[in-house]
Amino acid sequence: MHVLAIDQGTSGTKAVVVAPDGTALAATEVAHAPRHLADGGVEHDPAVIWQAVVDTGRRALAAAALPDGALAAVALANQGETVLAWDRATGVPLSPAVVWQDRRAAAVTDALRARGAADEVARRTGLVLDPYFSAPKLRWLRDHVTRDGVVTTLDTWLVHRLCGAFVTDVSTAGRSMLTTLDDPTTWDPALLDLLGLGAEELPTIVASDDVVGTTDVFGPRVLVTGLVVDQQAALLAQGCWDAGTVKCTFGTGAFLLAQTGTDPVLSSSGLTTSPAWRLRDETRFCVDGQVYTAASAVDWLAGLGVLGSASEVDAVAADDAGGVQFVPALTGLAAPWWQPAATASLTGLRLGTGRGEVVRAVVEGVAASVAHLLEAVRGDGAPVASLRVDGGLTRSRVLVQALADRAQVAVEVHPSAHATPLGAAVAARLGLDAALTPAEALPRVVPRHVVHPTWSPDRAASEQRRWHDAAALVARTERTEHP
Repeated sequence: MHVLAIDQGTSGTKAVVVAPDGTALAATEVAHAPRHLADGGVEHDPAVIWQAVVDTGRRALAAAALPDGALAAVALANQGETVLAWDRATGVPLSPAVVWQDRRAAAVTDALRARGAADEVARRTGLVLDPYFSAPKLRWLRDHVTRDGVVTTLDTWLVHRLCGAFVTDVSTAGRSMLTTLDDPTTWDPALLDLLGLGAEELPTIVASDDVVGTTDVFGPRVLVTGLVVDQQAALLAQGCWDAGTVKCTFGTGAFLLAQTGTDPVLSSSGLTTSPAWRLRDETRFCVDGQVYTAASAVDWLAGLGVLGSASEVDAVAADDAGGVQFVPALTGLAAPWWQPAATASLTGLRLGTGRGEVVRAVVEGVAASVAHLLEAVRGDGAPVASLRVDGGLTRSRVLVQALADRAQVAVEVHPSAHATPLGAAVAARLGLDAALTPAEALPRVVPRHVVHPTWSPDRAASEQRRWHDAAALVARTERTEHP
């Protein structure tokens, strides 16, 4: 029961061949950075995304050299809130893929907020009126790009290309602002009308362990199952099934999710609530917070020539930031601030400041942002004994130590570089074997290493206050300039 798990992400697409015991047999990856536009737009070329899915999948299978008939299914973890318009009859894209980082739908959410819709949206959907989520971008596509075809999240288009199905899963639909926490399995007519999308043809919402079709894109025909948002897939791979378990994935952005079980707990600390997944006819929920720029902030440094590449972070970073503070709002401030037009700040620079201090400040700024999210989780009443982390940036010991110090928590680093596709494979295995229980399908995770705080609680609190003051200034500036 081998699974080809595709992790279709913002900065790259990865394909992993996963063995029945949950181990990765082979993996390939293709980078494809999105285009960042002057007006706040962030876009992918859908054709590039599709070709990356095909190429990585075929190359991973070739590297795994499975015997005939050994591959049982293809699973897909997706970007969650990235959308496009496309022709359902032909599958031809009618727009670029508008990435979750895109801020151009801010006018849509601002108008709804002015109408007093914010509280209703938060109460019913668990989400915040912000252009990060799918529905405002779907509305923006209709207003500014095309009235033709269908407008959906990127996963629906990819699955349609794979097997012809017109579906999305509960976790992806739950990031749209078009389903409710009370019934995340159906589109809500009132929310559709609120967003001006009531006339749209929308995909069927399925569970993550539903089999939605078959595909021969990668060779002999196999099942398609295991559909889930990338961050929720990583939560599953980290074994975060029980309420109170917390993970953070460091990719293009940093995404902290705390499992709440079958209870959709509404946050009072600025986080959002959405379905983690639907498996075995049971929906589990999570609260989450986002830092829009994590690895992308390091890539920004590399693009400026401060670093040769992201792999140089630990070698270049100074032992101390020398008073430099960085707020990573390069594409706006997410939870708990929700200021989409905010811009990043780099303060405390002196003539003696070198690139080592700047690199250290950027890493510390990302760590401080995640520590702030973890404090919000605690503010909602969840005790946090440890934080499980994954993603490429966790190879940086400077980052992981900074996170442990600032959050005052043990940080457990996932042993695999492929947590997201491994999580999608868990959902796929449940789709393939009706007798398999979630407990049996979940991996047993032994951290690659555990990093403990070296700072005192007093120092951590002091440093976090300094960073919070800098971030609050950025948020206040945004509100002043964009009322």
